[in-house]
Amino acid sequence: MSESERRMIEILRILNKQEKATGSKLIADELKEKGFNLGERAVRYHMQILDEKGYTERMGYSGRRITDLGREKLEKGLIYDQVDFIYSKFEELIYLTNFNYMTQKGNVVVNTSTIYNEDSYNIIKDVFASGLSVSPYVNLNDVGKGDAMEIKTICGTTIDGILLNEGIASQPLYGGLLKIEDNHPVAFKELISYKKTSVTPLDAFIAPEMTSVLDVINDGTGYIPANFRLIPSVVRQKTIDILSKLKNIGINGTITISEDGENILGLPVNKGMIGLAIIGGITPFCAVQELGYDIDIKIGEELENFEKMNPIVGNIDYKLKKSSNRDDSKIPFILSKSWNLIHQANFDIEKEKGDIVANISYIKKEDLDAAINIMKESYESDEKHVNPHYQIIAHPDDDEKIGIATICSLSIDGVLVNNGIKSTPKYGGLLELTEPALFIDLISYNGSSIDPHKIFIAKDMTSITKTNEPKRLLASIKEIPYVARDSSVDLLDKMSKLGFSIYKIGKPRELIYNAKVDNYNFGIVTGSGLNSIAAIKEKGIDIEVKADTKLIPFENMDKL
Repeated sequence: MSESERRMIEILRILNKQEKATGSKLIADELKEKGFNLGERAVRYHMQILDEKGYTERMGYSGRRITDLGREKLEKGLIYDQVDFIYSKFEELIYLTNFNYMTQKGNVVVNTSTIYNEDSYNIIKDVFASGLSVSPYVNLNDVGKGDAMEIKTICGTTIDGILLNEGIASQPLYGGLLKIEDNHPVAFKELISYKKTSVTPLDAFIAPEMTSVLDVINDGTGYIPANFRLIPSVVRQKTIDILSKLKNIGINGTITISEDGENILGLPVNKGMIGLAIIGGITPFCAVQELGYDIDIKIGEELENFEKMNPIVGNIDYKLKKSSNRDDSKIPFILSKSWNLIHQANFDIEKEKGDIVANISYIKKEDLDAAINIMKESYESDEKHVNPHYQIIAHPDDDEKIGIATICSLSIDGVLVNNGIKSTPKYGGLLELTEPALFIDLISYNGSSIDPHKIFIAKDMTSITKTNEPKRLLASIKEIPYVARDSSVDLLDKMSKLGFSIYKIGKPRELIYNAKVDNYNFGIVTGSGLNSIAAIKEKGIDIEVKADTKLIPFENMDKL
């Protein structure tokens, strides 16, 4: 990205935060705070370029405002910058939090959601009454006509900001799903790192089939959103004291805090650090979604004056108890699992024989014929992007279900590694086939415990069979040393002819579908074997996506 492009991105971000037209002086001042030393004349020059592109529009002498096209550009067209911006955004909000718990005045970070009926409101109140939130303090506003209501709730990032104001620098690491048993926090089930993702970690897990907040409230067992950070152990007692004072004024959410170097909730904590887990501020909203009600959720995107907030409930019956520490197992991250699978694949492209890595998804036997027909239609309508190979596999313990095995793109890494070429899975993404094709979301494999493609499918973000919107496919970016490019191209061409989904082979320093890899490497974009599985789900067939991953002989697979 050129320096000029970076400046224009920041200008768009500044305008996107403004509710009214903004002049060049204010923009220049904010750019200076972000490290861009641009005068008003230079800002006006960049604004003219943005006007010409349709990303901004002039509003008389008042200044300019961002257009819908400009917002779309921020959301979709700058994905290589967005994967770094998410973490920076949280750091900015942490710094801007100025809430004083002694005076109970100042700004807090909030999540904003819109609900559309009274039932949703009552569900949210029940969750707050159970203590499964950061704080019962909310800001309620009617939206338009009918029962629509905007609810602002305190985000867990507020606690990081309060700690920083007290001289304690926390390090937010992960957002994920926390397993609860008998009301005791046990261990994180899934995690995504705050770094190298275009999707806010907790936002990734907002899907009815992922959380089970209502089960925790009713039965004491289930999964809730939570996040995890590290803090220097020398300030452990000071942190505990602050958290205690926050609880007294209605800001809580603390799940557990570790001792120095004590592993907790399935996560390692190095000597000299302590771990702190906090309930996700979006937890009450997840309960609404679990029951199928419409809700729009925005995570940690703005600040709110605490004095404008009031408790949504009076008495709170805290459901969560002390962490049990019964589960000492460590969470396996997907990149580690992937490397092991890559090294077990032994497919020989010359003989067209050997084991490939396969994803196994399960459906009811009665749905199998319909599912195969959907897979065939998806392949025939887009042979370039959909892998035709599959195999039917018995379910290990359920006679009423059957498995569909599809080729995982790790098989491609396996072939390259077996031929002396290091290929590293870098991102799982959502590729939109516009002109030109662009990645619109990316999640790094490094620091995630779950396949990013499972997240995109669970959140209904794909568009493979839909005809009323641009096609959105699951794809991965892999990184290879540029010195091995010629040899890689030869192998990749052979795999492509066998039906492996290889979308693009990049060049060193080249943006590949608007994503990038590290210097001195080139990227390749491969299609996911889950694209045909996503198509099945889009058609309304209940399917357990990628329930298992195993090695199967390529020569035993059928072809659509």
